[in-house]
Amino acid sequence: MIDIFNYLSSNSYPGRGIAIGKSADGNEAYLIYFIMGRSVNSRNRVFVENADGSVRTKAFDESKLTDPSLIIYAPVRVFGEHTIVTNGDQTDTIYNSLRDGKTFADALRTRGYEPDAPNYTPRISGLATIHNGKLSYKLSILKKSCASAACDRFFFEYENTAPGVGHLIHTYKSDGNPIPSFEGEPAAFACDKDFESLADGIWNALNEENKVSLFVRSISIKDGSYKTKIYNKNQ
Repeated sequence: MIDIFNYLSSNSYPGRGIAIGKSADGNEAYLIYFIMGRSVNSRNRVFVENADGSVRTKAFDESKLTDPSLIIYAPVRVFGEHTIVTNGDQTDTIYNSLRDGKTFADALRTRGYEPDAPNYTPRISGLATIHNGKLSYKLSILKKSCASAACDRFFFEYENTAPGVGHLIHTYKSDGNPIPSFEGEPAAFACDKDFESLADGIWNALNEENKVSLFVRSISIKDGSYKTKIYNKNQ
């Protein structure tokens, strides 16, 4: 397993990232979502938590907002025992799919990568489910095929994961022009820090120039109660 702090600090631009795991004592689920940006429009954002446990992005300075289509969305929504985390408006697609009795994969098979040529940013999504005292979770990445405009869809499922283990997926392999997409399976990381140390450590590990916002949530696997920390570079 990787050290998530070293992994992130060694990459100046992993883009947007989702991580889900279980605390070392096995009592809590951890959900993480971070965003980074290179343009003024991308950096002009903050996370705001709503009363229902959802999170939305908001322009920090409305006068600088030029194109809201791919940067203003709800990255986090809650549906019963499920918490959805994504890097775009597919959060709503997944929420509606679960509400209609369909699945995480059903929802994402109707979506594709972002239409932001030449980067074609992948859509990454996560779904954490706490049921009968057990945590299971799913991760997905939808990205442009290397040989055509087709969308390649990848799904990863983790059932009743061991304490102290998590998995991280992010949009970009590294910085570049165009930016290369993430490759391979989600990275397994040692999820062995307490909530505060994990949250602070990830925020401090993200590149200072490019980081924008970070969401970290701890959910009790026993009773579903949760606590949230949000970091915004723009204050």
